[in-house]
Amino acid sequence: MTQRSSKRAFIARPADPERWIKASAPRSNSNGDAAAFTARLTIDITPELRGRIKIVAFQRGLTVADMLRDLLAREFPPAERDLP
Repeated sequence: MTQRSSKRAFIARPADPERWIKASAPRSNSNGDAAAFTARLTIDITPELRGRIKIVAFQRGLTVADMLRDLLAREFPPAERDLP
């Protein structure tokens, strides 16, 4: 009965959102791929849109995060540098 649950605990956002957003070091996770991403984007969407996004991601065999990363990468490609 005194044993800890294996479920992850909920972590509250810091009181100072500016410091939280500008944090330079990502938190370490057990997932190695997650460490490669250093920024989090939060957007407000309707529950209906969220449901549609989740259904499409499931139908494509992707996670919502992976699908949205691909979408954003296509819409906002890296700027090409002028080569001398």
